[in-house]
Amino acid sequence: MATIEIKVPDIGDYSDIPVIELLVAVGDVVRKDQGLVTLESDKATMEVPSSAAGTVKELKVKLGDPVSEGSVVAVLEAEGASVGAAPAQSDARPSPASPPPPEEASKAQAPSAASASGRKADVECRMLVLGAGPGGYTAAFRAADLGLDTVLVERYASLGGVCLNVGCIPSKALLHAAAVIDEAAHAKDYGVSFSAPKIDLDALRGYKEKVVGQLTKGLAGMAKQRKVRVVEGVGCFVSANELEVETGDGRKLVRFEQCIIAAGSQALKLPGFPWEDPRVMDSTDALMLADIPKKLLVVGGGIIGLEMATVYRALGSAVTVVELMDQLMPGADKDLVKPLADRLKKLGVSVHLKVKASKIEAEKKGIKVTCEGDGAPDPALYDRVLVSVGRTPNGGKLSAENAGVAVTERGFIPVDRQMRTNVPHIFAIGDLVGNPMLAHKATHEGKLAAEVAAGEKKEWVARVIPSVAYTDPEIAWVGVTENEAKEKGLNVGVGKFPWAASGRAIGLGRTEGFTKLIFDEATHRLVGAGIVGPHAGDLITEAALAIEMGCEAADIGHTIHPHPTLSESVGMAAEVYEGTITDLYIPKRK
Repeated sequence: MATIEIKVPDIGDYSDIPVIELLVAVGDVVRKDQGLVTLESDKATMEVPSSAAGTVKELKVKLGDPVSEGSVVAVLEAEGASVGAAPAQSDARPSPASPPPPEEASKAQAPSAASASGRKADVECRMLVLGAGPGGYTAAFRAADLGLDTVLVERYASLGGVCLNVGCIPSKALLHAAAVIDEAAHAKDYGVSFSAPKIDLDALRGYKEKVVGQLTKGLAGMAKQRKVRVVEGVGCFVSANELEVETGDGRKLVRFEQCIIAAGSQALKLPGFPWEDPRVMDSTDALMLADIPKKLLVVGGGIIGLEMATVYRALGSAVTVVELMDQLMPGADKDLVKPLADRLKKLGVSVHLKVKASKIEAEKKGIKVTCEGDGAPDPALYDRVLVSVGRTPNGGKLSAENAGVAVTERGFIPVDRQMRTNVPHIFAIGDLVGNPMLAHKATHEGKLAAEVAAGEKKEWVARVIPSVAYTDPEIAWVGVTENEAKEKGLNVGVGKFPWAASGRAIGLGRTEGFTKLIFDEATHRLVGAGIVGPHAGDLITEAALAIEMGCEAADIGHTIHPHPTLSESVGMAAEVYEGTITDLYIPKRK
């Protein structure tokens, strides 16, 4: 037998992802493509598959270890002498924004499609879009605009999917309310005092629902204007050209010529937690605002967990956060996260790093949580526990095998650069095709898939996809991070402008932030950026556009930014890199 090393495959724009689960033990016999360990990024979970069948000889990682592309996770005695050593890892890596193959396997076995049902169809169309989230409704609307007779299948009563109904939009509405509460408290620093806020929870829920309702009503109107037919219900494939939808009026058969799968993802529910108790919440439950718990534990210090921690802290909860990694928001540079960590500490949020919630028990007076790790909090009762450790794709819930569509064990659907699955007339987009699981990524993929389906010769060419945490302060980054540059040995230089020197930031009383630009030393082109501070999510767009356009530091520095604004910090960061900054004094290197 040959001994081989099993390494972490290409996992997109991610590094230092913690191992959260060991799926095998030494001595176990595994099959090819079987998952060996589970990793957790801030938006999703992923498994590292075995590249061959054999016996596990040695595990090279333990729970909590950070791994990146190329890290060895196990040593295997592979079956058959012809296996040889593990294939060499290529130094070339696709653009972070390229639609990657699913994390746990570059290929999935393609099943044989089921025969057509032979039943009379209730609905027939040229294009079927399964899922009406940001990617799905964009795909449906673009397909209709291009003249394709389109049907949109959605499980919710209103369009918008998870993002609009129970995700991105309602969370941002609540985050706005939290920001107003904090701003009112902060106003006393400049001589304006308000009394303590009174929280009308019913009215706050009503505001959130009004925001959601306004957007869903708009989507329904646009669907009607475009003559997109909407079928409400849960859809599963019957054959390569048929989908059965379980509706409130019974089952309906939809027959299609082409299809775009946009079925998204769902919150990961860790095993061993008492999920039957409503006091144990996922992100969707947390947005319902059933009450304001006196004590809230957030398991997972990623983007979603910290956003909800921000909301509940502002509403009056005593919040504790436990995170398995050694920093909040794994994946972002540590210097970007530090201002947020400092502010959370100042506001009384208890943060425990390198800590695991090992035992959760439902008791009459609360949820008892026991944690493990250095500096772990003592076992305690919490009124509610929010578990936010990523999302899992829904590819395995669609009976896609009946359509002949390949789906990995984890539920991802591999696609090419035109968003095609292994079945040429069926496309897939969004969360279920791989990281990052972001609405704005899905939107662009949906538009591309519709255009390719209509006969246009296009493929995915985006270089970067920005990420934003709508915490306070906001954190945003795009392109290559400093951590990634160091790990890859890239020759880069950094221009960093502190907001303590920004007139606008000083006027706002928020000088803890900064803008950081990362340039390729050989070409002076921008390759990455990170911003922390109020409105960082709005500011990061300039950097994303600059990377797409191949801008050099001088291009950004010579662009006249309005004064005084936070946006001028982008130009000034470029000037720091160029050595032409006048708003700071930086001694010349000897």
